[in-house]
Amino acid sequence: MNCLIIDDEPLAQDVIESYIEKIPYLKLIKKCKNAFEASAAIQEFHIDLLFLDIQMPDISGINFLGSLPVKPYVIFTTAYSQYAIDGFNLDAIDYLLKPIAPERFLKAVTKAKELYDLKNTSEIKSDKNFIFVKSEYQSVKIIFDSILYVEGLKDYVKIYTTGGLVMTLMTMKGIEEKLPSNKFIRVHRSFIVSINAIEKIDRNRIIIKDKRIPIGDGYKDAFQKLVE
Repeated sequence: MNCLIIDDEPLAQDVIESYIEKIPYLKLIKKCKNAFEASAAIQEFHIDLLFLDIQMPDISGINFLGSLPVKPYVIFTTAYSQYAIDGFNLDAIDYLLKPIAPERFLKAVTKAKELYDLKNTSEIKSDKNFIFVKSEYQSVKIIFDSILYVEGLKDYVKIYTTGGLVMTLMTMKGIEEKLPSNKFIRVHRSFIVSINAIEKIDRNRIIIKDKRIPIGDGYKDAFQKLVE
């Protein structure tokens, strides 16, 4: 599970990072000191789990989470117990009070892993093999197996298929949530590729048809595990 730590206290970040390093199914993607850094990281990387402080400068953890259109799993980490009800109203998995005991941390992430596995198992078992996307004034049906790769362009994405190009008003995060994780992998902040469509890998480039797609630094480890 890809994790993000959001906390304005370096010591608190270090404690959570040390716990994450001991749990093999967790991977720390980035540590952020405020909501602005976290928002940029969520746009760039696929994040499954947030360790989110509540009292932070400018934007609180509660308000930040409420602003997200698509919410990763969230475990609140805070020194203040009075926000617990607000946290659970936002469907937080758990609410950890600082200083966080290791056994309490383990209990929270175990719950997160169970929910993550349940969600992914349901997605894999789904027999749905298509999505509808809006393009101009139409809803276009796209079969998953026809998709070669997806390229992000500001607020639009270009979906390259065996039948041609479809453009739709959507973020990369939005289209990534709609594509099955057993068929597609994000390899760059601007590219998602069909695993079956990959023809060659040339150093840090994926070749699909005549397109050479870069592999971003933040995505190399996940992609390497796929091809090993």
